[in-house]
Amino acid sequence: MRNHLDDPYVRLAQKEGYRARAAYKLKEIDEDAHLIKPGQVIVDLGCAPGSWSQYVARKLKKGTGDDLNGTVVGLDLLPMEPVPGVHFFQGDFREEETLQKLENLLEGRGVDLVLSDMAPNLTGVAVTDAARVEYLMELALDFAQNHLKPGGSLLVKCFNGSTYNSILAAFRDTFQSVTVKKPKASRDYSAEVFLLGQRLKVPSGKV
Repeated sequence: MRNHLDDPYVRLAQKEGYRARAAYKLKEIDEDAHLIKPGQVIVDLGCAPGSWSQYVARKLKKGTGDDLNGTVVGLDLLPMEPVPGVHFFQGDFREEETLQKLENLLEGRGVDLVLSDMAPNLTGVAVTDAARVEYLMELALDFAQNHLKPGGSLLVKCFNGSTYNSILAAFRDTFQSVTVKKPKASRDYSAEVFLLGQRLKVPSGKV
């Protein structure tokens, strides 16, 4: 607890009004890769408590109101306090009801960027935890393949464990460019890394 309270990113998040220090992980990756741009459609999977959505909304904020220069949608099984300018749907993004709400909002528009800071509930059993991590990666990849525009990007949290190489291979099959990010806000002792897939490949036979 003391390490957490003494963490400079925790203090900075409190000062700047972010709900979690995770905002600074996205901020560093975005500033390096120039992911978030005006006019984009961005979906934040597993968005609660909302710090990534907060960062994106601030980046796309237009003027002094809540209007954004772009569309930001958060999806999560858990409830989330509203983030000004962000559309939030509570539900399972694998289920038709939740996806239909998203589709209605997008009105046929493709997604430019999918974000996922999702992490599984860890058991401490290596095999079980690795399978849970891989499953979340598969969900994020499947969502991206079904909703991204050709050339769109996916950023996900991953863990450097036994399934890492297979996850990395799946990303390379899906995107033209794949890079591994370890932002400074990610604690040194943590096995987490972030995989960034850019320029979604278009399967043969599709326009």
